Amino acid sequence: MTTPYRCPNCKTNKSRFNLIKQIPQSVKLDPNTGTVLEEYSQDNLSPFHMAYKGPDLKVQCGTCGLIEDEKTFIKFGEMA
Repeated sequence: MTTPYRCPNCKTNKSRFNLIKQIPQSVKLDPNTGTVLEEYSQDNLSPFHMAYKGPDLKVQCGTCGLIEDEKTFIKFGEMA
């Protein structure tokens, strides 16, 4: 993170943020109990299991609580 952030919701916060690292865990659950039946690695996914393609990092505004992708906060930070 070397670019300035600014919250697109409250529009004033430029310094207080929570960085949320997203670490996907691919599992197969029992549909009745919710217990984990099988855990997959990214190299060994089931043919019917799609790999996670979301962002690695989410950002939460430390002032208003908005949670968005990091790109949203970066783009709004570039505008000011």
